[in-house]
Amino acid sequence: MGKNLPEMSLEELWLLFPIFLEEHKDCWKEWYCEEERLLKNVFSLGERISHIGSTAIPSIWAKPIVDILVEIPKGRNLLNYKAQIINCGYICMSQSENGMSFNKGYTENGFAERVFHLHLRYAGDNDELYFRDYLIEYPEIAKEYEELKLRLWKKYEHNRDAYTNAKTDFVKKYTEKSKAICGNRY
Repeated sequence: MGKNLPEMSLEELWLLFPIFLEEHKDCWKEWYCEEERLLKNVFSLGERISHIGSTAIPSIWAKPIVDILVEIPKGRNLLNYKAQIINCGYICMSQSENGMSFNKGYTENGFAERVFHLHLRYAGDNDELYFRDYLIEYPEIAKEYEELKLRLWKKYEHNRDAYTNAKTDFVKKYTEKSKAICGNRY
């Protein structure tokens, strides 16, 4: 699986790395900013680095995992970035022709103090930015999202895929609302 983790089944991984939520912490923004500075040494000015996910939404409970979206210009090769990201301490979790996913802070003993998910994609593949901005703009919708996540937490504590899938309709609904309001902002 990675340089710090032995090969494990999905079920073993979900047991070692369960879903858990915490009240919003100001340090998540600081952790993102520190990681962004590190990543700017890897990426040139043509890429956009963004804090996404629930840790980017003030005042709602979140998994204490800082999600980062890196968008590279179309036409560049994603694989050209892989080794440099790994050199920043990340493990490549998946890759396709349209994106790569990396994790940092997963150890054989469980989560480290700081945990990151980095999503490397082509510019424009960024629905998370619309969803994030909508929840920041409409705190009452952010609270609805928080309530949904809190309901799903224990039910899917050891099944990350089911937890994510159970949130999909909500996320799509408000992503589309954001796009309708904002147009093609990103």
